[in-house]
Amino acid sequence: MIQFDTIFLVDDDPINNLINKRLLGKVGITDNIIEFLEAEEALSQLNDIDPNKSLLIFLDINMPVLNGWEFLNKYQEAHPNRRDKIVILSSSIDYQDRFKAQGYKIVSGFLEKPLTFEKIKTQLEKYTKE
Repeated sequence: MIQFDTIFLVDDDPINNLINKRLLGKVGITDNIIEFLEAEEALSQLNDIDPNKSLLIFLDINMPVLNGWEFLNKYQEAHPNRRDKIVILSSSIDYQDRFKAQGYKIVSGFLEKPLTFEKIKTQLEKYTKE
């Protein structure tokens, strides 16, 4: 199974982060899961992460202050050479959000909440085929 050095959970809902952290911990793809209630904090923390380390980011799109789309734009500007895996994890069922996410080369998946073992497994399988 693919491994990551770190997973970022970027979601303004602490309960979602707690559940997702426990779920991802059981999957065993990393020992380092960091939760962020604000996207700006996650962007700031990226400056301290070696770009050669493997990073998986689960990103909510509907957040106050800096939403997921703004996060993606700032990420692309500030970190054009990073090769992180970014997965949108949203409660949105709007087709326009899926379509918009496909417009970002850095987005490797779009999952609807809640996160499940099956959704994680399916997403990880994509990475092993790359």
